[in-house]
Amino acid sequence: MSVRSSNELRSAFLEYFRERGHEVVPSSPLVPANDPTLLFTNAGMVQFKDVFLGLETRPYRRAVTAQRCVRAGGKHNDLENVGYTARHHTFFEMLGNFSFGDYFKREAIHYAWEFLTGVLRLPPERLWVTVYEEDDEAARIWLEEVKVDPARFSRIGDKPGGRRYESDNFWAMGDTGPCGPCSEIFYDHGPEVPGGPPGSPDEDGDRYVEIWNLVFMQYNRDAEGNLEPLPAPSVDTGMGLERVAAVLQGVHSNYEIDLFRRLMAEAARLAGCGEADNPSLRVIADHIRACAFLVADGVMPSNEGRGYVLRRIIRRAIRHGYKLGLREPFFHRLVEPLCEEMGEAYPVLPERRGQVERVLRLEEERFAETLEQGMRLFEQAVEGLSGTVIPGETVFRLYDTYGFPVDLTADMARERGLTLDMDGFEREMAAQRERARAASRFAVDYTRLAAVRAETRFTGYERLVDRGRVVAVLRGGEPVEALEAGEEGSVVLDRTPFYAESGGQVGDRGELVAEGVRFAVRDTQKAGAAHAHVGRLEQGRLAVGDEVEARVDAAARQATALNHSATHLLHAALRRVLGAHVVQKGSLVAPDRLRFDFSHFEPVSQAQLLQIERLVNAQIRANAEVVAEEMAYDEAVGAGAMALFGEKYGDRVRVLRIGDFSLELCGGTHVRRAGDIGLFKIVSETGVAAGVRRIEALTGEAALRHIEEEERRLLGIARLLKGGVEDVEGRVQALLERGRALERELERLKARLASGQGRDLAAEAREVAGVKVVAARLDGADVKALRSAVDQLKARLGSGVVVLAAVEGDDKVRLVAGVTRDLAERLPAGELMAEVAARVGGRGGGRADMAQGGGSDPARLDEALEAVAGWVQGRLGGAG
Repeated sequence: MSVRSSNELRSAFLEYFRERGHEVVPSSPLVPANDPTLLFTNAGMVQFKDVFLGLETRPYRRAVTAQRCVRAGGKHNDLENVGYTARHHTFFEMLGNFSFGDYFKREAIHYAWEFLTGVLRLPPERLWVTVYEEDDEAARIWLEEVKVDPARFSRIGDKPGGRRYESDNFWAMGDTGPCGPCSEIFYDHGPEVPGGPPGSPDEDGDRYVEIWNLVFMQYNRDAEGNLEPLPAPSVDTGMGLERVAAVLQGVHSNYEIDLFRRLMAEAARLAGCGEADNPSLRVIADHIRACAFLVADGVMPSNEGRGYVLRRIIRRAIRHGYKLGLREPFFHRLVEPLCEEMGEAYPVLPERRGQVERVLRLEEERFAETLEQGMRLFEQAVEGLSGTVIPGETVFRLYDTYGFPVDLTADMARERGLTLDMDGFEREMAAQRERARAASRFAVDYTRLAAVRAETRFTGYERLVDRGRVVAVLRGGEPVEALEAGEEGSVVLDRTPFYAESGGQVGDRGELVAEGVRFAVRDTQKAGAAHAHVGRLEQGRLAVGDEVEARVDAAARQATALNHSATHLLHAALRRVLGAHVVQKGSLVAPDRLRFDFSHFEPVSQAQLLQIERLVNAQIRANAEVVAEEMAYDEAVGAGAMALFGEKYGDRVRVLRIGDFSLELCGGTHVRRAGDIGLFKIVSETGVAAGVRRIEALTGEAALRHIEEEERRLLGIARLLKGGVEDVEGRVQALLERGRALERELERLKARLASGQGRDLAAEAREVAGVKVVAARLDGADVKALRSAVDQLKARLGSGVVVLAAVEGDDKVRLVAGVTRDLAERLPAGELMAEVAARVGGRGGGRADMAQGGGSDPARLDEALEAVAGWVQGRLGGAG
């Protein structure tokens, strides 16, 4: 078999392992499902993490995937290197085969060698193998069975000065939990490329490139660092598609493979750039892959978390477009060639192409506005600068908070004879990276999770009261034998009617009771396959093995069910009114309200909200039966069922249908008929992030109370207006018009006052060094009136300098300065304003011909105005 292209490599890998009994599992989204410990899916094993931990079981024990991954934040963050090295990427594909307690080292090693040398026909003499120093078993398999040349084989030990098992060839999921030695396979690009073999002093060169890592999960590490053998050792492997494609296509850089060539050529065409190997083209080609797939998987640009990382990548790509001379939006135009290149392997991309293009174009347009904002902030920073060096903290704030490129800051600084404190900037960047690393580390103690090995059978679809046996008790997260009265903790039963928080629906509350025992349940959470009842033991003693009666709070459950079923109707109505691009971005289903976040790029109009509300209430009146059934995941999605954002689904799923209006995958609890909801009322619609809107709504009794409260307020307003409800709109409109008329009259009076004083002041102008100068107070005038008066005085003087001021309240001074054009270069108004404002405890600035400012010391205003003449005299050097 001849394998050359990236698509052929991906297909050959999946087919090889499928033929050897592996389940071909689709790539999971880039946002890990129900996993707050990771920013993005950064390895093939992420979707199998709970399987390796023993918290989840699958119907197969062997799996193979082509997993899309992003490493651009937290622990794995090489963003600034992307485009300038041969193999750094934000987005990449990881090919992997997995064994969950099935085969182990021998099979994994033989599979890898056979695929590389047999299927891909890589010459064995170009491959180098490493194992962990103490892994004699793996070493024997490689040397004695595979017969790898000992001259191309290394044992890698712990890092000098590091902790025990801190080695490139020892893998760990976290500080605790599954871990084990690994074996890495490198490809030798040849002696013409600098660099030495792994384990040598020159190993950081580019000659030997790691292409496959075989991880042998052999141990469980506890909090003290002790290793215990796992009962079912497993295998997790990862082979970088881009790196192996470079080998197969005879190139040294990943950016020369087929997956990048077309994207770089299109970017070069848009830029009119003839330099094919430009680093900016590589950056753009890499970043469009990451950004398009992140948006397709539900991430929206924002100023925090995943959205912040996405925004940084987009803006970095656009900045490199600027370096190529691209000034119009261009980045979104690369989505089409990307879909043609990768859409067959990842159908989610062409399916959501329109949405991806809209998001990227909108972000490009916003970045243009950000550049203007950054320019203003830069000017402010320079204005108050003492010395010629812009502090690193300021450079970092412009870059990190406002997305203002550092190289652009440096260009503007050079124009003013200034430099940047790059050491200070790098310190701030290092601190940010450390914060990101801390935020993205696995924050879960896996030994505690593993301690809850029980599986709870959920019976809450059929009943609200059931009997169960206590199979685990936790206090402070630690397993204990029993809880005593007054203690807080979590109780796990072998069966329960309590719904554990999932899919946006809050966990049930209620009580666990037995003779002389009462445990108040305030929440129910998932712990692997178990349901943990969280609360307080109010009476008696509760121990492992006890039988209890579990009683769900029926009223809270029913109120939650109303809101959950209404959420499904709302989702369907939004897609009908706003379009198929609407995708759920998060939800909260509680007894008292529902909240639904969804993708949309502008506020929903009042007319659209009314239409959505009417659609939902029409379905409630139609009173269709709510039907739940189990089916295969592929069958459900094929039937049109909506899969919800951030949720993890197994091979069998629960599908909820409400008439012919709504069809979604959902494990939550619902009403029996749509009519049970009673009433649906939207109470707010807001934006929560770029491209994400939020609707909050009420149902049933809560919706009715909300309408009654609104009616009460309306009646109160009608009484204040001395009319009926039907008169409110007209009378409020009349009041508004009267208020606007009074405001206009006030503005006219202020302008007349300023104008009248302005005419008197022109005659009082002083001549200083041959220049007419007016510096006076116009108390009672606002800034707008002051500016008008300054303009009038400049016109009357023909040539001169004007400073007008007004005191507002007890501690505010308003200042406006104007200089006629013939004098603006010698007597810039911005510099004059800075001088005057400083004398009244404030600051100010502006253009050469007009500036404004303020201060907080009215007592010194007269003195400040007197100083204007001296400033003019000083600037003109006494010329008369």
